[in-house]
Amino acid sequence: MIEQLNNSQHSVASQIYGVFQDSYKIEAALIGTIHFPPLSRSVQNIESATTLFYGYFETNVLAAVIEISVTDTLLSIESLTVSPQFFRKGIAHKLLNFIISTYQRPEAIVETAAVNTPAINLYRKQGFRVFKTWTPAHGIEKVAMLMKNGQST
Repeated sequence: MIEQLNNSQHSVASQIYGVFQDSYKIEAALIGTIHFPPLSRSVQNIESATTLFYGYFETNVLAAVIEISVTDTLLSIESLTVSPQFFRKGIAHKLLNFIISTYQRPEAIVETAAVNTPAINLYRKQGFRVFKTWTPAHGIEKVAMLMKNGQST
C-alpha cells in the first residue's frame, strides 16, 4: 500500500529517518565510503522538509520511502530508499511507477552515485537515461538521469 506521508509529524519523520538510515548504510557500503551525505540527515531536517514523501507499507510496516519535488514541468526524485529487509520485492519499482503516473510531467530527473548499479538499472528500466556525470566536493561520483514525457531521452 502506498500513501503520502506527513513528514511534519515527528513520529512519521522518525519512521522515514529509520528507513533512510537502514538503506543509506547499505548504499554507503556499496559505494565504499563512510562519509555519505544522506546519512547525516536528521529527523528534524525531515520534519521541516518542503518536499513530498510517499511510503510503501507492507503489513503496516514502512518498507520504503520516495521523496519528490514537483513543478509544472519537472518531477524531481530526491530520494528513493527501501529498508534492507524488503529488498528484492519490487517495492522501489512500484513506488517509482506510482509517482511517475501520479505526477505526470514533461520531464523527470534523478541523481545517484555512479557506482549504484541497482538504482541505475531501476531507473533505466523506467526509461531514464544518464545525461550528466560529475564528482561533487564530497568526492562521490554521481550521475544525473532524465526521462522526457514518459519516454527515454
